[in-house]
Amino acid sequence: MRRSEVKRLSRLWLGGCLALGLGCASEAQTGNSTAAEIREEALKPSTGGARPLPLAAHWNTGTNEGGFSPAYQMRQIEAGRHLLPWFQMPAPDTPATDAGAVAYYEAAIKQAARLKLPVSLVGTQWESLLVTDQAFARLPAEQNPNVVLGDGKIRGEVSPFGPVGPWRDAGRKWTVSPWLKKLQELYPDPPLVIFVSNNEQARLAWGRVEEESRYVKQYGGGRDEDFKRRTVGEGWIARYRALQQGMRDGLSAPAWKSRAIFIGYDAFGPASFGRWGGWPEFSLASARRIDPNPLAWDGASPSFYVYNWNQGTDYTVFSPQVESMNWVFMLEEAYRLNPKFWFEISTWDGHEPKEGNDKRKTYASRGQTFTPARYGGMVQFGLWLLRPRVAREFRSYTATLADNEPYFQVVVGAVDRVYANARLRDFWRDGRLVPNRGQQHPYQAGIPPEYAGVNRWFLLDTDRDPRRPWGLDTEIPVYSLALERGSGRERQWLVYAHAPLARADVPVTVTIPGYGPAKVSASLGGSFSLVTEKGKRVEPVR
Repeated sequence: MRRSEVKRLSRLWLGGCLALGLGCASEAQTGNSTAAEIREEALKPSTGGARPLPLAAHWNTGTNEGGFSPAYQMRQIEAGRHLLPWFQMPAPDTPATDAGAVAYYEAAIKQAARLKLPVSLVGTQWESLLVTDQAFARLPAEQNPNVVLGDGKIRGEVSPFGPVGPWRDAGRKWTVSPWLKKLQELYPDPPLVIFVSNNEQARLAWGRVEEESRYVKQYGGGRDEDFKRRTVGEGWIARYRALQQGMRDGLSAPAWKSRAIFIGYDAFGPASFGRWGGWPEFSLASARRIDPNPLAWDGASPSFYVYNWNQGTDYTVFSPQVESMNWVFMLEEAYRLNPKFWFEISTWDGHEPKEGNDKRKTYASRGQTFTPARYGGMVQFGLWLLRPRVAREFRSYTATLADNEPYFQVVVGAVDRVYANARLRDFWRDGRLVPNRGQQHPYQAGIPPEYAGVNRWFLLDTDRDPRRPWGLDTEIPVYSLALERGSGRERQWLVYAHAPLARADVPVTVTIPGYGPAKVSASLGGSFSLVTEKGKRVEPVR
């Protein structure tokens, strides 16, 4: 929904209020009320109580004209949309008097301050300074934070075996910058500040640790894969925490120091778990834990993506819907390791219009159209499967609202729907995700024994399912899942069902474990149904 449509609906609502003689809030009052909800949900703990309701955000920070700028975000919040504001992380060398920075930050950060909104700062990988800043890159081998080869040469990859001190120094360099100080002056007491790292720095892979002279000196050669992954993970925990501590130390405002958290893109366990035998090569899974990142970061924003560079889609077994079911048990482990862990998802449809492998072109070559509604159906499945703190959409930094806003607005709409509907809100807060133990997850390659019995399959059986066994390219006509509330005769289930290739609503019979078959509706953009044990009732939730 475009901003003009939001405003039109707001005016219609206000007119209806006046016609009925009701008290009507202005758009500014709506923004204040929404800001209070955003603040309340952002400050709720991740564990130990009812789940916080979701918020929407973006990776495009609007630094290019026509993008998802802070000014755009503030207008959306004033119109009642539940966004977690995001700003570009200022570069360390941006002068406080820079005219472009003043225009970009000042009015919006003051508005955020007036509304007492939490804010996020989205940036590059902060440890990149260790490679690009010559003050770090040219340090002698024994002091260098990058990979030191056997012949003493330095390779431009950060190492989990180098000294920790440079990591702390690099972090501090980001936050003592003129514009970070200016932001703290403009908004000295935000309730929460989230620093978001792109987290794609070239780093030493565990499979190449014997190329790093300091590893060999300490551990020798010939260690097994589990040892290497675990040891590399421990190294990253120490260094990424040092980087973040340096950033915290560099902050000047006490509220920023005490209320800042640091999250990393894809700083989470592997969605590819079990998809093929080589998945451990791209993970740090060990016998002790599936992933070290909950100990290295305050949170993560893993990619719920349809990539344009592989065969994945939104309608086959190789899909984000199926892959992300692996994250359910990983998230449980993350919360055990770090109960305060901030879990988001990043969403993308593989759209790169200038590339030949653009996913929408792929769909078009198959006679399909990838509409905003279809994208929304996929994203909404991820939201209800994982119930994250934030749905953060990805588009290139050059992307514009003119070309991409309808796709972002379905993400925002999926978030706002939870606030607007009491039944959805209750199930989001305390619904129990229902595992389907009658089927195995189709990804079964190389599963470690310690994870063989965890729940990884949540797709409900339907009367439209293809015959098993399923391969990666097997089409799934309807993706459905269920959340349960209550007990005994008072049990209820919220069923979500979306049909990526549907042209109209699809009647489908789903089998809910513990209940049995129920006839519900699936749609392109996703449909909700409430199933009640008492009376065996099924009703749509709109």
